[in-house]
Amino acid sequence: MSAAELLRVLPWPDWAALLGYFAAWIVYARFARHRSQRDGSLLATTNHYRQLWMRQATLRDNRVIDGVVVQNLSVSPSFFASTTILIVGGLLALLGTSDKANELVREIPFAARTSILVFDLKLLVLTGIFVYAFFRFTWALRQYTFGALLIASMPDPQAFARGEVDRDDYSRRAGRVVGLAAETFNDGLRAYYMAFAAVLWFFSPLAFAVGTAGVIFILYRREFHSDVLDVLRG
Repeated sequence: MSAAELLRVLPWPDWAALLGYFAAWIVYARFARHRSQRDGSLLATTNHYRQLWMRQATLRDNRVIDGVVVQNLSVSPSFFASTTILIVGGLLALLGTSDKANELVREIPFAARTSILVFDLKLLVLTGIFVYAFFRFTWALRQYTFGALLIASMPDPQAFARGEVDRDDYSRRAGRVVGLAAETFNDGLRAYYMAFAAVLWFFSPLAFAVGTAGVIFILYRREFHSDVLDVLRG
C-alpha cells in the first residue's frame, strides 16, 4: 500500500482528529512537566513529601513502616498492569471478530458508519494506547522495588550522624527514585484517561476531538487546580 493509498484509508476529519489527539497528548505532557517545575503540580507537591519521608527514614532505626508504605504504593501499578493485560487481550480478541463488532457499533445511535479496515485501525490505536500504559505501569512497579532496595540498604542513623554517609544526598536520591516511580505511574494513568477520549472516535471525529479537549481539561484541573493540591500546599 502506497503512502497516498494509506492516507485515503481515513477521511481527512479522522486524520485531523487523530493527529490533534496525539499532538494534544504530547504537548500537554511537556507543558505539565515544565509547569510543575515552575508553579508545582499535584505530582511535584507530593514528590516534596516523598523527599521529607526519605529524610525521616534516615532518622529511624526501625524502617519496617517505610518498607510497608513502599509495598502499598506498588499495589496500584501492579493492579493496573494486570488489568491492562486483560484489556489488551480483549482488544486483540475483538480484532479477530471485527466484522461483528463493527455491525454492533453501527447500531449505536450517532456512531459513524465505517469500513472494517477503518474499524480495525481504531482498535489498533486503542490497543497501542493500552500497551503503552502497560509498559509505564510495569516500569513504575520496578522503580518502586528500587526504592525499597534503597530503604533496605539505608545506613543506620548513627552513620549519618557521624558523617560517614551524607544524609541529604542519600535522602534526596531515595526520594527521587520513589518520585520517578510515581511520575511513571502517572503517565500510565494519563494514558487511561486519553483512552476514554479515543473510544469516542468510534462515534465520530468531532466527538473524538471534543473528548480529547475534555480529557486534557480534566487532567489540567486535577494536576494544577484540585482541592487536594490546595490542602497539600497548606
